[in-house]
Amino acid sequence: MAPNEILQTLGIIHLLKHFGWTWVGLLILNDDSGDNFIEALDPLLSENKICSAFMERIPKQAFFSMFHGSVVGRINVYLRETKINTFVFYGESFTAMLMFLFLKYTYMILGKVWILTAQMDLTLTSLHQPSDLQLFDGAISFGIHSNEVPGFDKFLWALKPFQTQRDSLLKEFWEQGFDCVFSENNKPVEGDEACTGREDLKNLPRHLFEMTGHSYSIYNAVYAVAHAVHEMNALKSKHKRVTKIRRGELQNQSTWKLHWFLQGLSFNNSFGETVSINQHGEVLSGFDITNVIMFPNNSYRKVKIGKLDPKTLAGNEFVIHEDLIVWHKDFKQVLPRSVCNDLCPAGYQKKKKEGKKFCCYDCDPCSAGKMSNMSDTIACSECPEDQFPSKDKVRCIHKSIIFLTFEEPLGISLVVITALFSVITMLILGIFIKYKDTPVVKANNKDLTYTLLISLLLCFLCSFLFLGKASQLICILRQTVFGVIFSVAISSVLAKTIMVIAAFMATKPGSSMRKWLGKRLSILIIFFCSFIQAAICLIWMITSPPFPELNMRSMTEEIIAECNEGSVVMFYLVLGYMGFLSLVSFMVAFLARNLPGTFNEAKFITFSMLMFCSVWLSFVPTYLSTKGKYMVAVEIFSILTSSVGLLACIFFPKCYIILLRPELNSKEQLVKKKHF
Repeated sequence: MAPNEILQTLGIIHLLKHFGWTWVGLLILNDDSGDNFIEALDPLLSENKICSAFMERIPKQAFFSMFHGSVVGRINVYLRETKINTFVFYGESFTAMLMFLFLKYTYMILGKVWILTAQMDLTLTSLHQPSDLQLFDGAISFGIHSNEVPGFDKFLWALKPFQTQRDSLLKEFWEQGFDCVFSENNKPVEGDEACTGREDLKNLPRHLFEMTGHSYSIYNAVYAVAHAVHEMNALKSKHKRVTKIRRGELQNQSTWKLHWFLQGLSFNNSFGETVSINQHGEVLSGFDITNVIMFPNNSYRKVKIGKLDPKTLAGNEFVIHEDLIVWHKDFKQVLPRSVCNDLCPAGYQKKKKEGKKFCCYDCDPCSAGKMSNMSDTIACSECPEDQFPSKDKVRCIHKSIIFLTFEEPLGISLVVITALFSVITMLILGIFIKYKDTPVVKANNKDLTYTLLISLLLCFLCSFLFLGKASQLICILRQTVFGVIFSVAISSVLAKTIMVIAAFMATKPGSSMRKWLGKRLSILIIFFCSFIQAAICLIWMITSPPFPELNMRSMTEEIIAECNEGSVVMFYLVLGYMGFLSLVSFMVAFLARNLPGTFNEAKFITFSMLMFCSVWLSFVPTYLSTKGKYMVAVEIFSILTSSVGLLACIFFPKCYIILLRPELNSKEQLVKKKHF
């Protein structure tokens, strides 16, 4: 009539998990039942991440006095351990009382939480006056399910020790309960120790008469047998006229044995509770979970705080009402903790201690880029790509999307510089158009000058393509416009340098270079050099064009809205070709720097190409070492710096002569002879 003990083991696990007790002590009776209990409990502890701080096997009552010194000494050490506040006790009552008596009178015991199994019945120990049960104050006890039987109290109060001659158990109870002795063979008993039989059972502690699980099981067992006998008699009556063959089958199957009728039996007892027995002869009952509240006079009260019922729906088998629990006074009504170490807070992860059980661990902060938003996390987790961990590593924060805008200070500064030099370029172009017939303008090939100034103006203006959030079209235009326009500008510088050399050579008597001094050579140079760059850009756009992208990996806390270059090789090929053109222009201008002529541009072109090459050589490592909007700012700055270098070195000296030194802007200066 007792429920399956596996259910009690599961209940202990549920209880430990409910209160977060992961570091518990086990006191197990050293017999076959204790072995079975450990065999069932141990894998469930590991499965539910609970550790046993120790396991002490307690010898049976008969052998306890032999081993009490070593056993009690070890248990006392564990009881003094402040981290172990929860103890599971599995064993019978008398052995437990002997052990706790030794502990009480030998050591000072701190308050602990005791989880008592149904095998230990405090009612059986309470008749022994020397026992002090204060140790179990606040204990949580599993007991076979019971209920109050109607009329049971009335029956108890009417009991008298002399009702039957054979009721020796009642007389023994009477003597222990009232601390008196019955006279034997009419011999008088000295003093006030004689039992009269008129003592009132109501004066004894109420818990002595509680309907325990064992009593309730006996009560239901009597009814079960009665129902089985009734069914057996009914079946006999029903089969009086069966054939001999059928009767033989029933006899061969042991139909008339009582156990056959007990299997699968189900009935309602006297107060409406259903009692069911399965086909294996096991009652389908559960356990009551009670809280033991001790009083100074060694009496106690059991308060039902929960239940363990296998007949309920899955997930509702274990029910506990935490608000009804009264803990041991040492805990001051604060929920006891029983863990090897404090839980790792959010933002930390567990780190195993070598040589220790898994319940004992250190706490390490989450590494960069990871977080944990729960306590006691085994391992920190990474945030999604569009989020980053907070400083305390307890949550993920959405990354902000960044790009170089027109509104921020850096963007405004670049816009102002771009606009300023664009205006300066247009003013210089206007000056050269106005003074197009002067010797300075004529001597430096005004058509190439106009082409260079217009290309420089477009170079300044193309900086605006790099500001703001890019679209598909903008990403394509950025690099192609930049590459082709700069190639036209450098080609124009190269053409001007070649034209200076050609002009000098044409002045020699009998030279055939005169025919190359027209527009054809300069146009051919510009077209040929620019065409190669345009072809590279076209191949780039066909094979792997740039496209807008949200870069979530480069920066920890921000998403970069940028243009993916598509093919990095093609991007650096465009830059490499520009570098090649500027290097050729620099070398040709350097060779022509000492040619005679008042308005020789070779020296200015040399300085401009030197600055241009320096800017773009430093651009590559700087570009690769920056991220986000600053990468775009570096490219804009390189565009502006190299363009300003060309504009200043080539055109500022001429503007100085045209505007401030007009006397030098004459034909006489142009044809003035110099000696080599």
